[in-house]
Amino acid sequence: MSNPILSEKISPHHLARKAVVYVRQSSEKQVRQNKESQHLQYGLRDRARQLGWKEVDVIDLDLGCSASLGAAQREGFDRLIASVARGEVGIVMNREVSRLIRTDKDWCHLTEVCQVLDTLLGDGERVYDLRVIDDQLVLGIKATMSVAEIQVLRQRLLQGMREKAARGEFARQLPPGYVHEPEGAIVKDPDQRVQQAVALVFRRFRETWSIRQTFTWFRRRNRTTG
Repeated sequence: MSNPILSEKISPHHLARKAVVYVRQSSEKQVRQNKESQHLQYGLRDRARQLGWKEVDVIDLDLGCSASLGAAQREGFDRLIASVARGEVGIVMNREVSRLIRTDKDWCHLTEVCQVLDTLLGDGERVYDLRVIDDQLVLGIKATMSVAEIQVLRQRLLQGMREKAARGEFARQLPPGYVHEPEGAIVKDPDQRVQQAVALVFRRFRETWSIRQTFTWFRRRNRTTG
């Protein structure tokens, strides 16, 4: 039986546009290890179809992309905003509001565009119409809580790092090619193959003075030797 509340929010002109499922995880480690989160996020495709959408797109370009301040630009989030702004999207589906935001500015940008273009937001349980004041309040509270949670986690992480540093136990992950000696000193990796590989990277960079060209050279070399 269809939910009457949902049917009131979802109108034919919403269904005439596509549904977009936005998928994101914050790090490569999560992408490799937290498969259940991916499964739940991709599962929103079925949720969108149950709500009546026939065309459902998935934007998963931000898998492994942090949403923190100072992180690289999120290509998937930018594509989502652009698609909504063109009037192509009837609903944006996401498992958690926190996955859609990096800062309050991002959240405001998304909700503003959705409200102007009459685009709905949805998760695994509810559909939100940003023209309805009650839905605005609920989403606003969720967004505020998500931003606060990110700040609290960051503060806890920094506090833990300071305490380790005070005890002399804090050590950042070393860049490739370097290792810690038992006494704690940082030295080059004794493996000659590692030293040669790192030296080759720097040699190619000094020849081109371009990170992109250096990366391209290794990529082409891998294709020819792979």
